[in-house]
Amino acid sequence: MGEILVEVATDVAFGHGVPAQLGISGDALNVAAAAAAVGARVGLLSVLTDDDLGKAIAARIVELGVAPDLLKFRRGQQGVYLVHCDPDGQREFSYARSGSVGSTLSPDDVDPAVFAAAGAVVAGGIACAISDSSRAAVMKAAAVAKRFVFDPNFRPRLTSVEEARAALLQLAPRAFLATPSFPGETSALLGCPTPEDAAAKLRSLGTRNVAVTCGAEGIQLDGEDQDKTWIDSIPAPAVVDQTGAGDAFVGTLTARMVLGDSLRVAARYGAAAASLVVGGKGGTGLIPTLEQTQAHASSALAPEGAAPSHA
Repeated sequence: MGEILVEVATDVAFGHGVPAQLGISGDALNVAAAAAAVGARVGLLSVLTDDDLGKAIAARIVELGVAPDLLKFRRGQQGVYLVHCDPDGQREFSYARSGSVGSTLSPDDVDPAVFAAAGAVVAGGIACAISDSSRAAVMKAAAVAKRFVFDPNFRPRLTSVEEARAALLQLAPRAFLATPSFPGETSALLGCPTPEDAAAKLRSLGTRNVAVTCGAEGIQLDGEDQDKTWIDSIPAPAVVDQTGAGDAFVGTLTARMVLGDSLRVAARYGAAAASLVVGGKGGTGLIPTLEQTQAHASSALAPEGAAPSHA
């Protein structure tokens, strides 16, 4: 659940007459598409404009294997972002989303029966930040879901550290899985200097499983089955655009855990999916299949269990 955005991507700095590629993205869609690609049945709760643009976005959602049944259509402005990627895949963003139709998501849009029946419900800090009503919708979903997954996805342009921290601390006791990033989110929102400390703190707050993402280094896991493990990152075959890599990790990890994989196995698949996604342009430009993800994970098998030093 969350906001969907129109994506305008360029290979050079923004300017009049610069060629651009249109796409559909946003963390909620990226997560949903990744989960569907690795075998999960996925629905997406989001609000779209009730016009041709909204219909086009809905068609893309279906094309990505995500069911459109939970989509809402209302009069308003679809959120947009511009992204410029350099040759190393680093990105520069500019957003036009204030007052977007996606921010009108509210608790009334959350059907308790549907959300209680879902194998997992995924939401992020962006959905909590874009409006009070959207944050309330996330809280309602967390209260009824049997497995609630929360990606803090802290964005300083959208919310303050204090508000983002409050949302994480409120949701942590209800979370089946949390996926904070190190060092930015673990330091700002949890006050923890290491991935291990961050995972332990969330576990102490009641989160059942934690996957602390550490960029190009890997992932620190701490699970309810006492599985404290380090998973190395998997080198990307090609880097075009890093947009959506973290979302691919969350969607793949969640889907595979719901489908029966252990935290460790699901996290390896998540790492593989994330390293493949960066080979495409845009948040949904390249969504690897389960077969591609499994093959990539297998090709990168290496000894696990020893995390690098974060001193």
